[in-house]
Amino acid sequence: MTPERRTTILRIISFLAVVAIIVWIFSIRDKASELAAFGYPGIFVISILANATVLLPAPGVAVVFAMGAMGGAFNPLFLGIVAGLGGAIGELSGYLAGYSGQAVIENRDIYKKIHPFIEKYGPATIFVLAAIPNPFFDLGGIAAGALKMPMRTFLLWCTLGKILKMMAFAYAGAYSINWVNNFIQ
Repeated sequence: MTPERRTTILRIISFLAVVAIIVWIFSIRDKASELAAFGYPGIFVISILANATVLLPAPGVAVVFAMGAMGGAFNPLFLGIVAGLGGAIGELSGYLAGYSGQAVIENRDIYKKIHPFIEKYGPATIFVLAAIPNPFFDLGGIAAGALKMPMRTFLLWCTLGKILKMMAFAYAGAYSINWVNNFIQ
């Protein structure tokens, strides 16, 4: 098998995997909050699912905020780490979509603005996009995949950024309950 043919087959498999993941996630989206009853493993799965959608919003950070606000049921530090790890794994769907060479998104203006940053600053751009709440991370993941950034590099910087963001939301949820209680009293 030639390298070109092998690459084409990998791209087709990656694209089909992304489509299958998105279809499956939307088929179970109403049951995602029930996974929180399973503790940290449930949060991990929710984070994977919420971040595996490509260009379609899912309420991952809202769940982390809400779980942080559960009055001690979840440690915000561990909650942020678990949610960040799950979120980074979920973001592989965007990376794989870019790796598969899909040009659906390449003509969008925002993609054209993000792509040069990924090309020039690669890991730092992935970290910043993962660490701040924004709707453009999927485009960064697609660009990283299209530019053939090594998957381990993408995962490392995505994981660090996602953990930082999820910890911020978990702590915000935990302290918001105290703030509301103090305000009411």
